[in-house]
This record gives sequence, structure tokens and C-alpha cells, in this order.
Amino acid sequence: MESPVFEEFDPAGDCDCPGCAHWRRVLPHAPAGRFPGHPAAHRAAVVVAAVTSATAIGGPAAPSHAVAATAVPHPQDPAAPYVPAGEGPTTPQGAKAPLHGPGGQAAPPASSARAPSTSRAEIMERALSWVTQRVPYRVTSYWADGYRQDCSGYVSMAWNLPGNEWTGSLAQYGERITKEELRPGDMLLFHNASDPHAGSHVVLFGGWTNSARSHYVAYEQTRPHTRRATTPYAYWSNSARYVPYRYKGVSDGTAGSGTDAAGAPAGPARTPFPGTAYFGPGAHNRYVTELGRMLVRRGAGRFYSAPPGPRWTEADRRATRAFQEAQGWRGAAADGLPGPLTWELLVMGEGRDIPGASASGPPGRASSPHGVPGYPGRASFRPGASNEHVTRLGRQLVEKGFGRSYTSGPGPRWGEADRRNVEAFQRAQGWRGGAADGYPGPETWRRLFS
Repeated sequence: MESPVFEEFDPAGDCDCPGCAHWRRVLPHAPAGRFPGHPAAHRAAVVVAAVTSATAIGGPAAPSHAVAATAVPHPQDPAAPYVPAGEGPTTPQGAKAPLHGPGGQAAPPASSARAPSTSRAEIMERALSWVTQRVPYRVTSYWADGYRQDCSGYVSMAWNLPGNEWTGSLAQYGERITKEELRPGDMLLFHNASDPHAGSHVVLFGGWTNSARSHYVAYEQTRPHTRRATTPYAYWSNSARYVPYRYKGVSDGTAGSGTDAAGAPAGPARTPFPGTAYFGPGAHNRYVTELGRMLVRRGAGRFYSAPPGPRWTEADRRATRAFQEAQGWRGAAADGLPGPLTWELLVMGEGRDIPGASASGPPGRASSPHGVPGYPGRASFRPGASNEHVTRLGRQLVEKGFGRSYTSGPGPRWGEADRRNVEAFQRAQGWRGGAADGYPGPETWRRLFS
């Protein structure tokens, strides 16, 4: 696969950086071969030209744009956590700047960098918004949200930073991590301190695409517009020089559920994303089963007429799509096929749960054409749950003659007595094994209220 082309690597004739803009002004009709090109490629010639120009017009009185176009880099300490833009050379992705550009509100000083709190789901939601809008790559332009339309402005936006950073300052908002610790929302940063023009770039990590962890989904701002693409680790070029960082203000809390089916806290990812080849029509493997079970715990039970199994079905696709849409994704991002980010949110218990189905009225109160109350989803009946659906279920079990395990009247908190009564009802239907696990699915609900 051909490596993507960045302004840092192979500047085009319409490059927006101050150096190229300057030379287009002063040499508009230069013969072929005389255009000095990008400052990174001809630094010595640029410096000489700058000295000559300054001497000719009186040194200090040189125009400000000429100075900016020929800025000479200051020595930098490679061990420094970041290099403020004002102390380094002009960078192709743009210097540190406030939101909406020079005319915007000034960003906090680098020495007092603030890392606003956010979640991984929110980071990836913001990152995806630019992918969906296909924001054009432009070094000197700012999108409607105030962030610069280059690689570092994109990460600044995704991390919800108070201003536009560049590759020389982004690291101050993160902490170094290892490859094994990478999770969606982290960044992979290459800042060439000795010459920021030569390859400096930053991308957002979107999740592994295979269990070997040799490829991942990279979210990045590049020509011609923001993209999301499978990328070899760590990057197409200068791979060994990319450093993984985790945003200091990220929280691993969940916007939806914080427990698994057994009521235990949702801990670190138990199973890495196996790859897209394990899902879709014709797939038959344990990962499909695991996906279905995770989806059911997040409210997708109504899509399954039987417990999730290893064979991929339309129920898996619809359940996956419902979860993706619950995150606010649309179009190709909600195609019903799990990618690294979908898998990550599920195994970590993060993101938003699937809302209860409703035809009219408040969520969870829908009724079918046959008068059966709308099934609210399995999330309403997991350990620790407390809601009106548990009470309604218990009363119906008692009415049907399956309230033997209750020592007192049915209440809103799900308990072992509820589970045993549901199991008894399921066994009365002739179901066995996983189909009689004591947790009401859509078919159990339909038969109970019929």
C-alpha cells in the first residue's frame, strides 16, 4: 500500500507554510529549478537568503514575514517533554495557537497546561465527527469548532484541549505508555525535535485490527481530508520514532453500564479484537458468541429469540448496529459489523447502552400491536438492576403461577427470587440449558405477557 503523502515529506506547490508562501511572493516568475522549495529541503539556502535580504534593507527593519519564513531553529533538548512553538522553527502543521486562530481567545500558557476531563468514548466521538464531515486538510484554516485543520489541530480537537497545539507541545498533555497499553483515544506522536519539517506527525489510535497487533485503525488529519484507515504499527514511515501517549485527562468510566452480567465491575479487556474477518455472513466462531453476549448485557436482548451462539446471524448484525447507533454513529460507522472501537467499548463496559425499544411514549413502555408491553431489554434484569420493569415482571409471574420463590411481594430490585421464578417459567415452555437461564429475553417476555 502506498504511503500517504504529507506536507512534511513532499511539499506541493500550493503549500501554505510561511516559507513557501514567502517565496511565491518574492519569486513569482522564477525559472524552473530556481524556486528554493520548502524551507526544510533548502535550509542553508534560505538562511543565506535571509541574511542577504536583511543586510540589503537595513537588518532589523526586515519585513516580519521574511523573518517568519526563514526562522533558524534553536537548539533543543531531546529529553525535554515538549518544545513551545515560540522557541522552535515554524512547523508545517502550524504553531501553537488559540481556538479560531490568532484572533481567537488566547490559550493558557504552556507552563500551566490544563487537561480537561473527558472519556474515551467522547474522544473517539469527536474524532469520528471530522471523519464523517471529511474536513479538508489545510494548515492555515480553522474548522467551525475552532481547531486548526492539520494533524496536531485534529488531536487537539479530539482531546478537547483549550487551544491548538503542535507536535512539539502535545506531549505535555499526555503520559508515555507502551504499545501493549494502547487503547482507543491514545495518540502516536512523532516530533522531530531537530527538524520539525522532516516527518513530524501525530495520529489517534482507534484500536487493533488483528490479534497479532501488527495493524491498527488510525484516525488522522491528512490530505485531502480527515480519514480513518488500517495502518501498520506504528506508521507507514519513521515507524520506530513514533511514541504512544495517553491523554492525562481521560477517564475510563462508562457512560452506560459499569458491571458485567455477573454484577462484577467491568475490568480490563479480556479478549483483544480478533479482526473483522471473524464477523459477518458465514462466520462461525467463539468471538461471535462473545460479541452477542456483550451486546445482550448492553440492552440488545430484544434482538435475540435464542441465546447468542457462534454462528453469525441477522440478529447479531441488528444488535451491533443498535449499539453503534446508541453511540451516535451513523452511515458506514453504524453498519452492524463490529470494528476495533465497537469491540473496545463492549469489552470495557464503556459507551452508551442500547435504549429500550419504544413505539410511543417513554422508553421501555412501548406496547406491541397485540397488547404485550414492549420488551425493555436484558439490561433491565441484570444483578443490581432496580426499575419498574422488574416489578412488572414479578407481578406477571405471580399472576401466571410462577411466584413460588418470592418470600414477599415482587419489588423493583432484581434478585435471585426473580431469576428462579423466570427459570421455572422458561422450563415450563420446554426450554433447557442456556434457554432457561432465568433471565427474561424477548420471547420469554412475549409468552409471559401474552
